[in-house]
Amino acid sequence: MSYELIIVEKKDHVTIVTINRPDVMNAISPPTSAELSRAFDEFSDDPEAWVCIVTGAGDRAFTAGNDLKYQAEHGGEAVGRETAKVKGGFGGITFRFDCFKPFIAAVNGFALGGGFEIALACDIIIAAEHATFGLPEPRVGMMAGALGVHRLPRQIPYHLAMGMILASKRITAQQAMQYGLVNEVVPLEDLIPTAENWAAEIMKGAPLSIQASKEAAIKGLSYPLEQFPKTFPIQEAMYRSEDFIEGPRAFAEKRPPQWKGR
Repeated sequence: MSYELIIVEKKDHVTIVTINRPDVMNAISPPTSAELSRAFDEFSDDPEAWVCIVTGAGDRAFTAGNDLKYQAEHGGEAVGRETAKVKGGFGGITFRFDCFKPFIAAVNGFALGGGFEIALACDIIIAAEHATFGLPEPRVGMMAGALGVHRLPRQIPYHLAMGMILASKRITAQQAMQYGLVNEVVPLEDLIPTAENWAAEIMKGAPLSIQASKEAAIKGLSYPLEQFPKTFPIQEAMYRSEDFIEGPRAFAEKRPPQWKGR
């Protein structure tokens, strides 16, 4: 599948999706969201794709969020209608609740507004040392409606989150690390290699076990502990998989497992 606004690379079982609009700080227009959504659909549907890394082109911005110039030209209602047609919503990921494969955000600069919301929608965040995070939407008459106002208070303490949401307070990569928002802060040149190392560590686990774990963790947030279902759908598939036998067999034979993801 060909793309104009993003770059998609596949390395073994890892898919790297790069937002490729560095001239506009990798801002997300509806056409960009549509391309990202198609790429994430392809990743989700490919049984040989196990982990996705999301990043931005250049060294200035992961993504500065909503393309305000596009919105000014086409109007807010038109942008809303176009984005509403995109599976996964803004960035193709912020409203994507049907994929339980891991997503890693490799934040290579500004992650502002919708850019921050895309990072928050990922499972692991690796930040370059110069990265900056913020939700400045109120300063331009908007709000972080791609679930940023909901995800952030769930991921850091309430008052810290509300300071960022209401006062449009930006934080550095180091502050984000202190808040528990990012997993690791590294020099820019180490950003993608570090993200790939995280992907490699994840892939030491069986693919269905990883997906079952993510599904249970996310869906489980809405259940009181005493009301948990005994299993979730991917967990059932995991029990029936070849890897469910391969893992114990490899352990007994003292060798690395050969995962098949089925």
